[in-house]
Amino acid sequence: MASECGMLYLCATPIGNLGDITARVLETLQSADLIAAEDTRGSLKLLNHFGIKTALTSYHEYNKYDKAKTLIEKMRQGLNIALITDAGTPCISDPGETLVAMCIEEGIRVSSLPGPAACITALTLSGLSTRRFCFEAFLPPDKKQRRRILDELKTETRTIIIYEAPHHLKATLSELYDTLGDRRSALCRELTKRFEDVQHISLSEAVSYYNENEPRGEYVLVIEGRDEDDLIREQRRSWEDISIADHVAQYEAQGMDHKAALKQVSLDRGIPKREVYDAVHKN
Repeated sequence: MASECGMLYLCATPIGNLGDITARVLETLQSADLIAAEDTRGSLKLLNHFGIKTALTSYHEYNKYDKAKTLIEKMRQGLNIALITDAGTPCISDPGETLVAMCIEEGIRVSSLPGPAACITALTLSGLSTRRFCFEAFLPPDKKQRRRILDELKTETRTIIIYEAPHHLKATLSELYDTLGDRRSALCRELTKRFEDVQHISLSEAVSYYNENEPRGEYVLVIEGRDEDDLIREQRRSWEDISIADHVAQYEAQGMDHKAALKQVSLDRGIPKREVYDAVHKN
């Protein structure tokens, strides 16, 4: 791409407290040729607060492909474009990921300006493990997709982060409790705002609480992952119903070569590889 081509800047904006915006983001929004925003009305209030007069255009879920082509053409012409989401970091549960992917494909440079993200803010407030975590954003409304993801989360050992709207919270908490069992969790709402609230509570307690109290505000749910040792014990018990030879045969039927299948069965059952080999080849 020619040197005169413009750039895309991903600008993180406050999720509540306006004081969380960075000096670098303010400078970029001020100097950009155009700001693409998920919610132009909400973003205009932010820009007016900081006295930023840069032209604003809409970029959202329903125009993300066609508008991305338009924005890319502008950047080809040398314009620098700043992308902002409704709140937080662009591309996190946000149509910005489509624009970034298309820019990369077209050879247009992209720069990310770090800042607020509700998922990370909630994780750090949760008191749960932050070393390994998975982010599910909003669970899909489609029943089959939703069931598949919830079933996958049964064996997820990392800390789980989920977004939820207040009018769906009760149903989602019940589904999580029914699927995952009782887990430690943190229910975070109104993050960085005046009435920020974090409930350190089990899923069963959360279900009971919101059966009596109406949810208010957007929520970030942070849920304890499955205990790894407990999961391993459960998985090993499940293999007791089949022979070692059948266990190996299952992996080979999935396309695994014999040597790899022997090794995997050894790991699954927590027994020496020689014991697996002898059980399969004893005849």
